[in-house]
Amino acid sequence: MAAHAMRSTACLRLPIALMDDLRAHLFRPDADEHGAVIGASAFESKRGLRLLGRRLFLAHDETDYVPGERGYRMLTPEFVRHCVRACSEEGLAYLAVHNHPGTDSVAFSGDDLASHRRGYPALLDILDGPPAGALVFADNAIAGDIWLSAERQIELDHAVVTNRTTRVLRSAPRRPSAEDARYDRQVRLFGTRGQEILAGRKVGIVGAGGVGSLINEYLSRLGVGHLVVIDDDRIEESNASRLVGARTTDWQSRWLPTSLARRIGWRPTLKVHIAERVARAAKPGIHFEAIGADIEDPVAAECLLDCDAIFLAADTMRARHVVNAICHRYLIPVWQAGTKVQTDTTKGTVHDVFSVVRHLVPGQSCLWCSDLIDRTRLAEEAATPEQRAVQTYIEEVPAPSVITLNAVAAAHAVNDYLFTTLGLTEHDTRAEWVRHHPLIGYWAREKTKTESECRQCGTFLAAGPLEPLPIRESSRP
Repeated sequence: MAAHAMRSTACLRLPIALMDDLRAHLFRPDADEHGAVIGASAFESKRGLRLLGRRLFLAHDETDYVPGERGYRMLTPEFVRHCVRACSEEGLAYLAVHNHPGTDSVAFSGDDLASHRRGYPALLDILDGPPAGALVFADNAIAGDIWLSAERQIELDHAVVTNRTTRVLRSAPRRPSAEDARYDRQVRLFGTRGQEILAGRKVGIVGAGGVGSLINEYLSRLGVGHLVVIDDDRIEESNASRLVGARTTDWQSRWLPTSLARRIGWRPTLKVHIAERVARAAKPGIHFEAIGADIEDPVAAECLLDCDAIFLAADTMRARHVVNAICHRYLIPVWQAGTKVQTDTTKGTVHDVFSVVRHLVPGQSCLWCSDLIDRTRLAEEAATPEQRAVQTYIEEVPAPSVITLNAVAAAHAVNDYLFTTLGLTEHDTRAEWVRHHPLIGYWAREKTKTESECRQCGTFLAAGPLEPLPIRESSRP
């Protein structure tokens, strides 16, 4: 991965299972202070340091967490040594944890900060690369002091708990900024603070075709501040009718006959550039990254690693495989959205039509476990055109596609993202995905699955850069 300039803030992402265990340990009926250590994989992104909670070491009272010599309580040297060694062996950052009373705001005490200055320079030497630091939790708040070196420390900006509904913790509540009249009607639903949350989000879209182009427009019109859209495909006349923002001049030269235009090197517009045009018209000033590359390209994949959410709108096994891996390794929620028309070409009949939305929650729902990645098709897609010709693969016939079917999937996916991101949901349906069958007017629910021995959503959970993604090797020196 490319090296980025060190930023002044850090973000911590925690899987819900780890957070549940940590909360149960810290916030007990005795209302006292308790301690633990989190081992986190770490990487630098364009938006700063990212920490991914991977291991949890719980400190037992009176054995590992004892009355302090200078402060109220402390982790014993033996426990610290054990945790640092384990983190060092696995390439993890070391984050000491304790709790303070309070609800929506929290801060380190003077004794806490003094202990950091005494101990963390030595811990950095042992870790030999990853940072060390400390976290203090209140019931609904977190503060962090992250040491990059003996000379440089940064504050934790926020922590994200990855669950069906996103939960963001900070050291204190933030005041909402001034209202924007463009969003007056939606602010009446989720408030100025909700609009500010959307403006601060970075969202990836893999696939800028029929479904992806709609998702791109919906997110930009909602006011999402940063979009990354990845697709190496170019528009064709046959798909222009369902591509939002498509113009005749995108697939047909204004001045030259098509045959001559192609002969002199003119090419139709990349779908990501059409998406950028639509997004900038909907939200002037949006931060937009148009990546005209395949998802298996290392540069394209890297742009997704610090996203707050990803929409998967490319229906290939390769795209599913890579995005599913990013979801679990980097603790990023994913919404897969698509449509399917099942036909009998010999009889000219339609068997089924459906739109589907699948919300992937890191560590809780997995495309591999749910049998939604076909190994045979994955291998076929990885073959070169020459290999496919030799092995006489059957040429695929273009599947039927209609913009209204795409709109059902895109709208439900973005609605689910909106409501779970802003905390508007009143129930947790993490175990189900939704399919709409318009032929029979029926909504079906799919049960999600995770297998205990799955490497993707289990072994590799929160591994981050410690476990390489299933992408092509970078050509960078």
